[in-house]
Amino acid sequence: MISRYRDRQIFKNDLDIYKELFRNRNVKFINTFETPRYIFPNGNEISKIQIITHIWSVGDKYYKLADIFYGDPRDWWVIAKFNQKPTESHVKTGDIILIPKPLNLVVNYLRG
Repeated sequence: MISRYRDRQIFKNDLDIYKELFRNRNVKFINTFETPRYIFPNGNEISKIQIITHIWSVGDKYYKLADIFYGDPRDWWVIAKFNQKPTESHVKTGDIILIPKPLNLVVNYLRG
């Protein structure tokens, strides 16, 4: 499995907008992973990817699809990012979801 936290920096988050949260937790700051920047694959890169189509149906979840197609439910984020629909609430029954493969190649493209 490819961790989405690989190569991500951790920084001290002490922004004023979180002061109430810090006070409620009795802390002065929290450590946070930096937000990754993903790049959608270009046309040349997409031509090298195998894309499997899946019609979203009742009960579908990204983690279930990742388990079926990648063998690990923790890779759900690849399907979400590739389809540019960050959560299941952005998908409607009947929508076509694209499952890109091979996983390592797709992750490399997404990371730029």
